[in-house]
Amino acid sequence: MPNDLFSPLELRSGLVLDNRIAKAAMEEGMAGHGQLPDERLPLLYRRWGGGGAGLLITGNVMVHAEALTGPGGVVLDETSPLEPFTRWAEAGKAGGAALWMQLNHPGRQMQAEMPGVVWGPSAVGVDAGRHSKRFGQPVAMTAEQIGVTVERFAVTAARAEEAGFDGVEVHAAHGYLLSQFLSPLANRRTDQWGGPLENRARLLLDVVRAVRAVVSPSFAVAVKLNSADFQRGGFDADEARRVIAMLEPLGVDLVELSGGSFESPVMAERWADERTEAREAYFLDLATELVATSAVPLMLTGGITRRETAEQVLADGVALVGLGTALAATPDLPDRWRQGREADGQLKMVTWSDKLLASAAGLAVVRRQLRRLARGDEPALGTHPAYALLSDQLANVRALRRYRTWLNRPLPRQAQEPAADRTSHS
Repeated sequence: MPNDLFSPLELRSGLVLDNRIAKAAMEEGMAGHGQLPDERLPLLYRRWGGGGAGLLITGNVMVHAEALTGPGGVVLDETSPLEPFTRWAEAGKAGGAALWMQLNHPGRQMQAEMPGVVWGPSAVGVDAGRHSKRFGQPVAMTAEQIGVTVERFAVTAARAEEAGFDGVEVHAAHGYLLSQFLSPLANRRTDQWGGPLENRARLLLDVVRAVRAVVSPSFAVAVKLNSADFQRGGFDADEARRVIAMLEPLGVDLVELSGGSFESPVMAERWADERTEAREAYFLDLATELVATSAVPLMLTGGITRRETAEQVLADGVALVGLGTALAATPDLPDRWRQGREADGQLKMVTWSDKLLASAAGLAVVRRQLRRLARGDEPALGTHPAYALLSDQLANVRALRRYRTWLNRPLPRQAQEPAADRTSHS
């Protein structure tokens, strides 16, 4: 086997990860007042940081205060106080793990009840069948809005480094804004951001260049990319291979491979599969193809719960194994593997026939465990998905009330945005 799970990994920025196990991003939805980290996120990440992973990647941190994946989203922009983020970084790194902040913009994947802006490459809404009405109707971004968005990613990255994080991961997967620009289904533009892949990838490449330009050479910059969208005529593995080749000259340390979106919730479909090998390492077949041509180290996330599977991922040439749900259920799983043990149990799969609803319930079950861990409690592996979904919806109602109040606060004059940038929906 070319790499052992517990061998170090040196990245091109010079950052050395202690081992090949990463805690992958999971959306915590735990922003406190002011859309800032409160005491819960530091406690949660201190728990994970002491569990043996070499790298921790946060859930979504939003670069645009008016565009959140959910009302509990953390925002880090030019007006955010830095001290809560510094506490978060110190807690996550206390056990020796590296800590990266995931940067994201939802684009058109905005809940319909959310205030703010619904932007996309084109005025093409999310096609989620009978659930489509749950999402806002997007407007096509102007050239000015695209330029401002690039700047926002750079500002958040620079402030993450100032707060003490070791790197950032630019989220260009799962149907969020940068993924939307990559998709020929969501991106119908006929200008320099649409059409051939070189144009559809322009926004992602500009974001990476802008981020790399404002952070130190020793600060890691990674990208999360779909290995495929799993939609007919959408972004596919061949285009993923070409995008990775475009990213390599820009100083990217790592590309994390995932897949799917709200329109194609492939993870819910794989969870419903009765075969263990289909439920674990969802995207390994595509990752193996991409490894053969990638000059950038690759990380694979999606369904990995057992050491045997993780070792197979490394044996197939992937540099880093990402664990998500497994660490919501067993936060010290890397240490257990080091000791020759496995998890005592796993979260139950949500096998509802409605794949989007099953995906939402699965995420709610995970978030319930994250909230328990952040309180110092142990995970509750038997959580019923319907109960978790209802609890999650109630938490969202409370978070949405706080977010609306915060978003309508008066801003300092220097922080106010142009009127064109504040188009809202409700």
